[in-house]
Amino acid sequence: MSTIIPLADVDPQLVEELLDAAFEPERRQRTAYRLREGIDCLPGLSFAALDDDEMLAGTIQCWPVALTTPEGRRVPMIMVGPVAVMPGQQGRGYGKALVTASLTAIDPRAPLPQVMIGDPEYYERFFGFSNAHTAGWQLPGPFDQHRLLCRTANPAVLPGEGMLGPWRG
Repeated sequence: MSTIIPLADVDPQLVEELLDAAFEPERRQRTAYRLREGIDCLPGLSFAALDDDEMLAGTIQCWPVALTTPEGRRVPMIMVGPVAVMPGQQGRGYGKALVTASLTAIDPRAPLPQVMIGDPEYYERFFGFSNAHTAGWQLPGPFDQHRLLCRTANPAVLPGEGMLGPWRG
């Protein structure tokens, strides 16, 4: 059984070490990092999972991003991830608990679309993410188009085309 706590309560150095263990230090070269450049994660949607010994087992961070249409309209969204679990703790439900905590924390009165880069089969089955509306979206670097996923209660708000990037107000 995991304990979910705010990520802000965890030493940032421990978070970086966990991310390196889960994704390798080269993770910073990935396109997803370009989407988050110069912005801070959303503290109310970012969490850590502690194992039974109160050791850091996993983290999730969510970020303010926007899809900018070809006409220049900016559609705010929440980027979910990275979801990181220590290699020795994977397969024990920490990742699922972290994603659930983040999605549950989104204000239901104004739910922004959520976007992520991930395994479509897993994230659609458990959380309702899909690539059905993202075929015309671009990222600032290489990515697998089928892994660009979105989740929203109202797909009509999603532009058919655009470039994802950091939300800077």
